[in-house]
Amino acid sequence: MPAQHFAHKQKIYIATSGFALATIIWCGFFIPKSVQAAPAENSVEKLNQQIESQKTEIDKINKRIELYQKRIKESQQEAVNLRGQIKLLDNEMAKKQLDIDLSTKQIAKTNLEIQLTTQEIAGQEERIEKQRSSIRYLLQLVYRSDQVSYLEIILTNNTFSDFYDYYQHLQDIQARLQRSLQKLKGLQTALVLQQDTLKTKKSEDEKLKDTLEQQRRDLAEQSVHQATILKETERSEKKFANYVDQLKVEQQQINQDIVGIEKKIREELKRQQEEADRIAAFGKPRLQWPTNGRYITSYFHDPEYPYRNIFEHPAIDVRTAQGSTVRAAESGYVAKVKDGGAKGYSYLMIVHNDGLSTVYGHVSSFDVQENQFVKQGQVVARSGGTPGTRGAGNLTSGPHLHFEVRNNGIPVNPLSYLPSE
Repeated sequence: MPAQHFAHKQKIYIATSGFALATIIWCGFFIPKSVQAAPAENSVEKLNQQIESQKTEIDKINKRIELYQKRIKESQQEAVNLRGQIKLLDNEMAKKQLDIDLSTKQIAKTNLEIQLTTQEIAGQEERIEKQRSSIRYLLQLVYRSDQVSYLEIILTNNTFSDFYDYYQHLQDIQARLQRSLQKLKGLQTALVLQQDTLKTKKSEDEKLKDTLEQQRRDLAEQSVHQATILKETERSEKKFANYVDQLKVEQQQINQDIVGIEKKIREELKRQQEEADRIAAFGKPRLQWPTNGRYITSYFHDPEYPYRNIFEHPAIDVRTAQGSTVRAAESGYVAKVKDGGAKGYSYLMIVHNDGLSTVYGHVSSFDVQENQFVKQGQVVARSGGTPGTRGAGNLTSGPHLHFEVRNNGIPVNPLSYLPSE
């Protein structure tokens, strides 16, 4: 090939390469962000404004909830008569409605955050693809330059200045390529974080929806509870006083039965060598949840328990459908099976080793008998608690299991003995 022709071809290549690089800088990845992403930013700004609006509404609802919590605490002191009890229930229902409103707003905020994160991920993926395109083009330029030796370049350029310009051009490409690779790595790292955020927000959204559904049930049950009290007392202060006295007597009798029978069973348990060996090997009895459900409608010594002015709530109430299976939380002897009949309160008690006993209340039917030994997980009863059904008694507003744990006859918090998951 004639030297003049080769030199002419090389100069054309250099010029073409420089033009291509300039094109990349002008049209591709190096466009200023303020121009490149203007439409997306407008949308992001709108979503951020909506999220801030939801946050403001959530703060307002939280303040109202705090107010009703204060009112509930005050009205608990007044709940010694029918008027005070109804006032307490009204405040609790108002708070539960606010809880529902709060969850609804939180769900709306989370959905907006999911939209925002989804949009940010789409923009990030677009930027990554543009960066990759830029890197591919730069790699092509580097590859082409590698096909020509420095000797050829020196021979085909008229002056050393031309050679130096070409060398600087290659160095510039290499530097831009390195920066582009580093930026791509940063973009990909940010994308992974955004994807993790999206996954977390979706999980949070599902939990909030579950909470909202439970709160709606709580409000419905509270409405039934209030209606039951009004029906039983017929808005009469005298009948309400009798109603409260009956509840006190019933609770005292239940407590006496549990404490008295437990003492009798305790000696029998000591003779159970198999249980003693297991306790020696594994330590304290490890309870299991007596129901499939885990949602607690009332906690141990719950400050919002509607009858706290009469007695402290000695158990946890676990929501479970009417007629669901109730299982022994631990192996032991069935000490008491109390059938309250069509209108009374039904419960059973199981005495375990190491000073523990468990009580299962508001049951609709029994699967075991007194003095029967049961193993952990064995079906012992069927749940109840729906107002007006067999075994529910008066202290109920909806289907649930009243679950007590006692240590040497004294009620203790069941959650301290149950697995957290």
